[in-house]
Amino acid sequence: MGKKLQFLIPHYKEKQEVISNLLDSIKLQQQVNMDDIGCIIVDDGPDSIHLEDSFLKSYPFEIIYKQAPKGGVSATRNACFDEATSDYVMFCDADDMFMNSCGLYILFREIENNEFDLLISTFVEETRDFNTMKPIFVNHDIDFTFVHGKVLRREFLKNKKIRWNPNLTIHEDSYFNMLAMRCAKEVKHCQTPFYLWKWRDESVCRHDPKYMLKTYNNMIESNTALVNELKKRGMVDAACELATQMTFDSYYTMNKKEWLDQENQEYRKSTERRFSEYYREFKVLVDLIGEDKRNQIIVGIKNRMFGEGVMLEKITFDDWIRHISEM
Repeated sequence: MGKKLQFLIPHYKEKQEVISNLLDSIKLQQQVNMDDIGCIIVDDGPDSIHLEDSFLKSYPFEIIYKQAPKGGVSATRNACFDEATSDYVMFCDADDMFMNSCGLYILFREIENNEFDLLISTFVEETRDFNTMKPIFVNHDIDFTFVHGKVLRREFLKNKKIRWNPNLTIHEDSYFNMLAMRCAKEVKHCQTPFYLWKWRDESVCRHDPKYMLKTYNNMIESNTALVNELKKRGMVDAACELATQMTFDSYYTMNKKEWLDQENQEYRKSTERRFSEYYREFKVLVDLIGEDKRNQIIVGIKNRMFGEGVMLEKITFDDWIRHISEM
């Protein structure tokens, strides 16, 4: 019999003491037959830090360790998937871990209860209070974008030809997860957190306060790739919805304080220039969406943005779109 679950782990510069947190947390799982699980670790190119055979063989489950040509995180995740043979797969970052010893018990009960194409679970993020640098643990209730806490049926991914886009290395998980969610027939939500997005000082996306200012263009690139993939698959309604979401997300994002601050205007100009290209490409899709669906999208984004500090729009949507269109 094959394995029930394999953990697919792209690896680059994470030292053994870093990835051991993840592997140790798997080793400690209770009520799990270790023959049912395995890990596939793939190095992203020859300049990756090498993991010692004695270290990998010290674990009570199978670990397949390979090296792929240098290609970035998305290409390396594809290389992991190409080695997989299990019923289900879970993409894990090398610096994360399971947050308790019953995580796989919970997950396997979800599988036994009802098979699924995609399971989206609540997960916990370890972050910092940037004034005191004390740890803070934040629940991500049902998140559709981050790679963390997602489990997928391998045959579903193969049959639907869902792969990581090798051209995306920042905000790449939103492309993959949203494509999987749109294509899945059986989507399951697990409200019990079992996965920890662990803090690491070397992680740029966690400790750079201007990370989103610097990478919002990458989010637009990821969404562009996703909308075009949905169009290619004939999923026009889904493409319209995603293009509309990106349009209003961009509008409300530009009304956040950090985007209005004078010191960040170069980031704003760069992002608006990139969005103007996006809007010209997909305006026809945004115009196609029905009014009820459009209003539903707007309400959802406004509620989220209110929680992120947007109290009042500084410019109307029509005026902003006019400004974008003239760029």
